[in-house]
Amino acid sequence: MTVLAFLIGVVLLVVGLAVSIALHEIGHLAPAKAFGVRVGQYMIGFGPTLWSRRIGETEYGLKALPLGGYISMAGMYPPSRREGRLGGGFFATMVQDARAANDETLEGTGDGRRRAFYELPVWRRVVVMLGGPIMNLLLAIVLLTIVLSGIGLQTATTTVASVNECVLPAGSTQTECAEGDPASPAAAAGIRPGDVLVSVDGTPVSTFEEASTIIQAAPDERIPVVVDRDGEQVTLQVTPMLAEREVMGADGQVVTAEVGFVGMTATVAYVPQPIWEGAQTAFERTGQIAGIIWQLPAKVYQTAVDMFTGAERDPNGPLSVVGAGRLAGEVAAVDAPILNRAAAILELLAGLNIALFVFNLIPLLPLDGGHVVVALWDGLKRGWAKLFRRPPPAPVDATKLVPVTFVVVVALIVMGGVLILADIVNPVQLFG
Repeated sequence: MTVLAFLIGVVLLVVGLAVSIALHEIGHLAPAKAFGVRVGQYMIGFGPTLWSRRIGETEYGLKALPLGGYISMAGMYPPSRREGRLGGGFFATMVQDARAANDETLEGTGDGRRRAFYELPVWRRVVVMLGGPIMNLLLAIVLLTIVLSGIGLQTATTTVASVNECVLPAGSTQTECAEGDPASPAAAAGIRPGDVLVSVDGTPVSTFEEASTIIQAAPDERIPVVVDRDGEQVTLQVTPMLAEREVMGADGQVVTAEVGFVGMTATVAYVPQPIWEGAQTAFERTGQIAGIIWQLPAKVYQTAVDMFTGAERDPNGPLSVVGAGRLAGEVAAVDAPILNRAAAILELLAGLNIALFVFNLIPLLPLDGGHVVVALWDGLKRGWAKLFRRPPPAPVDATKLVPVTFVVVVALIVMGGVLILADIVNPVQLFG
């Protein structure tokens, strides 16, 4: 592992994550501006501002900690009403502060135009809040399409790469043929490197896996193999021998079994997949990641247990930004073709964007899904009042949910801290 390659991988991950966050916020910003909402700030990161520039009524900028982002819209909540009995408790103070901060964003919107977020029709509020997560999903689809259809999947093709001269016993440390070793069935049949398999035992084959499946099922049977050799189709007779080899079992695990064996290997090449494969894979992984996030507290607890006991981490478990950066560095530094490493980093970024998509749909404030629920509840109340011909109700005051938001934020900080610590002292091991 070279330090430079590792650092390049980490930097690529950080830059990719920053772009993902920027696009997420653009997903909120674009529809908000299109619907006339006044947006005061568009910021990438948190903490002290490193750079900012005002364009029109919006300040665009970068902050010191690139671990998120936000846009500041006027009137996320309705203006506070005069309630004199909130008390002086901790949560009551938080509610009052939230209302005061929200009221500040409403200054200058009383010009007769609906420029506050809470004044938008319900469907527009939902579009604004879903714009961010959907942008992450679209980015994941683009990244996976580049990997699967642009770069392609490494696939064993029907072109023969090499032919074994003889058959060596399974598990043998012998590397060269010795006198008396039996010739391999492929060599005996006259198969040569560069031959392209056309059909095996009368069945056309388009992948080496298809050919192997037929061969493995026909030990000690004489079967015809048609190959394309320099543009001419040649029929050869091959008798696979029964040999003990590692094969893929029905459950997807590698097992040792006695199967037909001929002794040839395939040329591996990047095979572009259909253009829709990226989107299909993104939706499949969305379901997988949703399963992890649904069990996030339990998964984080197990991660903490593994950290204290020294047990091996679940490679399919949750990661922090630190863990993702470390994996990106390891992928960049591994001894593999550069296309393989590029594809792996793009897939990692796609997975992070899918995680951002799913995570932000959790129906709890301050996440986007929580704002969607508030908008839908407001719409339901208005629809109910209209159905029964009652006066329109007051807009839903989500500042009352500040205590719940506080608990959610604390829980997220705690879980994030556990994952960061675990990724430092007991990281996920993908390369041994």
